[in-house]
Amino acid sequence: MAISRRTFVQGSAAGAGALFVPYHALGAGQEYTPSFRPRFAQIGVGGNGVRTAPSKQLFADLVAICDVDSSHREQGNEILCGGKADLYADYREVLARDDIDIVAISTPDHWHTKIVVEAMLAGKDAYCEKPLTLTIDEGKLIRRVQRETGRKVQVGTQQRSMEKLFVKAIAMLAEGRLGKLRRVQTAIGSGAWSPQLPVADAPAALDWDRWLGPAPQVDYRSLPREGHRPFSNGHIDFRWWYEYSGGKLTDWGAHHIDIAMLGIAAAGHSADPVAVSGEAEHAVEYVDGKPADTTRYNTAQKFNLKVDFAGGDVELIIRNDTDNGILFEGERGRMFVNRGKLVGKPVEELASNPLPEGAISQVYRGMPMIENPEPKAVHFSNLLYCIENDASPIANVHSHMKMLNVCHLAGICCRLGRRIEWDPVRETIVGDDLAASMMKRPYRDGYEIDLG
Repeated sequence: MAISRRTFVQGSAAGAGALFVPYHALGAGQEYTPSFRPRFAQIGVGGNGVRTAPSKQLFADLVAICDVDSSHREQGNEILCGGKADLYADYREVLARDDIDIVAISTPDHWHTKIVVEAMLAGKDAYCEKPLTLTIDEGKLIRRVQRETGRKVQVGTQQRSMEKLFVKAIAMLAEGRLGKLRRVQTAIGSGAWSPQLPVADAPAALDWDRWLGPAPQVDYRSLPREGHRPFSNGHIDFRWWYEYSGGKLTDWGAHHIDIAMLGIAAAGHSADPVAVSGEAEHAVEYVDGKPADTTRYNTAQKFNLKVDFAGGDVELIIRNDTDNGILFEGERGRMFVNRGKLVGKPVEELASNPLPEGAISQVYRGMPMIENPEPKAVHFSNLLYCIENDASPIANVHSHMKMLNVCHLAGICCRLGRRIEWDPVRETIVGDDLAASMMKRPYRDGYEIDLG
C-alpha cells in the first residue's frame, strides 16, 4: 500500500481543519475520513494549475511549485501559498525530493507522459490533467510503468466524480432505463482559428526551449489582437497545435467521449472501437498528416466523426456543433447530460421509479465520495482514498487510455482525411502504414523519457 512506503505530514497548521472532510458511501450512508495528509507539488501553474490547486489543498499541503515561466512560479506561489512554497523551473528537482508524496501536473499536454512516467519511477503518486498522453504509444508505456510500479495515478476527467449528473446518467444506463442504445452523440465545440503568426521574442520570463521540451524545436510566434491576449504557439494556446495537443478532440473530447464510452459499456454494449471515419475542416492544408502551414493554429476546427464498435449495434458521433454535452438515444427514449443539466425521459421517470439503492455506488465501484460541490475536490480525494486503500482510482490510466485512444484515432482520421481501422486487441491501426506511424512521435534530443 502506497501510504506504508512514505511519511505523510498530518494536520498541518495551514490546513488541518480542512483534513476532516466527511465522505459518504453512495447510497449507504457511511462516512470515511482520510487518515493522512500528504505533501504535494504543483507542476505547471498557468491558469489551470492555479485554478485547480486549491481543491487539492483541502486535503494536502502544497510545498513546491514548478513552472518554466518565472512569472507563473512567483504569481502562483503568492496566490496559492502566500509566497511560502519552494520554487523550481525543472520538475526533475521536484521528483528528487523524498518528502513529496504526490505531484499534480497541469503542464501543456505534450509534457504529461514524460512527467507522469518519471514521477511513478521516482516513487510518487500523481494527479495529471487530461489528456494523459499525446500519442497512442505513450499510453502503452504509461500503463506498463503503472503496472510495474503500482503507483496511483488519477487523470483529471472529473466528470467521473460528478455524482448528480454524469454518475447518475451512467447508473440509469446500467439499470436499463433507455434499453439498448442505438446512437450516442458527443458535442464538444469548435476549434479555434488564428491568422499567420510571425516569429517573435518569447516573453522574458518564459524559458521557451524548456517549454517546448520533447516537442520539435521551433521559433516562438505571437501576434497581438485588440481586446484579447495575443495569439501564440505557447502557453494557453498550446491546445490548438497538434505538436502539443489534439485540439478539441483531446480537450472537451477527453471529458465527453469518456462519459459516452462509459455509458455505452454500462448499457451492455461493446465499447471496443474498431473504426473512426468522417469529415473535418482545418484552417491549414494537410499533406500526409502534416500541416503545410506551420504559422497558424492547425487542429481541427469543425468535424463530424463516427466511431464504430466491435458489437456493431451502437455508434458514437463526435461533432463540433449543437449543444455541448452527451446525448444518449435508446429504444426507450433519449437522455442528455452536460455540466449544467441531466434531462430526458428516464430522468422524468425517476420521481415514480427511483434508482435502486446502491445503483450510483456501483458506478463509483463502491468507493466513498466527499460531499463537496467542487468536482475536482471530489476527484482528488478519490486519489487519496485509493492511495490509502490500495485501490484503483476512478479515472485510472487503464480506463482513461481506452477512451483516449478513440480521441487520438479521431485526430489521425481528421489529419489524413480518411477512415481509420483499429484492432482493439492488438491496440494498433490496421491496413494503413502512414496512419499507424502516427501512433507515436519522436522526442527531441535531450528530452527523452528517462526510464532509469
